[in-house]
Amino acid sequence: MDINDLDTASFIPGLSVDNVIFGFHNNQLKVLLLACKDQKHWMLPGGYVLKTESVDAAAERVLFDRTGLHKVYLQQFSVFGDPKRSSAQLVKGLVKSMDLDETLNQWFLQRFITIGYYALVEFEKVKPIPDPLSLACDWFDIDQLPRLIFDHQAIIEGALIAMRQHLNFQPIGLNLLPSSFPLKSLQLIYETILGKKLDRPNFNRKILSLGILEKKEKQFTGAAHKAPFLYSFKKKEYYKLLKEGIGETF
Repeated sequence: MDINDLDTASFIPGLSVDNVIFGFHNNQLKVLLLACKDQKHWMLPGGYVLKTESVDAAAERVLFDRTGLHKVYLQQFSVFGDPKRSSAQLVKGLVKSMDLDETLNQWFLQRFITIGYYALVEFEKVKPIPDPLSLACDWFDIDQLPRLIFDHQAIIEGALIAMRQHLNFQPIGLNLLPSSFPLKSLQLIYETILGKKLDRPNFNRKILSLGILEKKEKQFTGAAHKAPFLYSFKKKEYYKLLKEGIGETF
């Protein structure tokens, strides 16, 4: 779609959603970002809310459009409405780089309040798709982020804080890991989100005590006696704990 074909009359003025989409690959927590057309900044996948849809539906639509995935974990976590969250100078520069008509110029120059969501997706299943406002869509390590527009750095940090809080009371990992995985990979996800090292025997004991994992065959490494066991999630038990909570664990 050409950006100048955007029907701004169908959207709620001044309101947007921004998705912090997390994936896990090569033992690294990653974030999906879009390259701005000014070729200087990157941004979160986001969009506007149709007058006929809920904000949750708008976030789900943006998630699908950028990843090709339906029915993944998506959580609203905060609203970002600081009047200074985007500088007029930066917005004008971005608008200029997109060669927009006058109606769209005025649309993008208005003040926007955005609702932040974070999503947990399986890295290998994502097909990154840029939107009409961007040049590319790609993954970045959480600790090696590029230059971001507006307050998108703060939105990512807010998503990590929210996920860290949720992590203490709900299981995590089902949407981030492949169907079979070693416990070490799950521990690395917890450590990255919590920002601290966890004792391996203690972590294994706690996570296994939740009853949400099923032990599989050993992982082949060429040295069978050192190969870690693989595990998979018991989805019924996982979703039950996701709904009911587990009490503070880590």
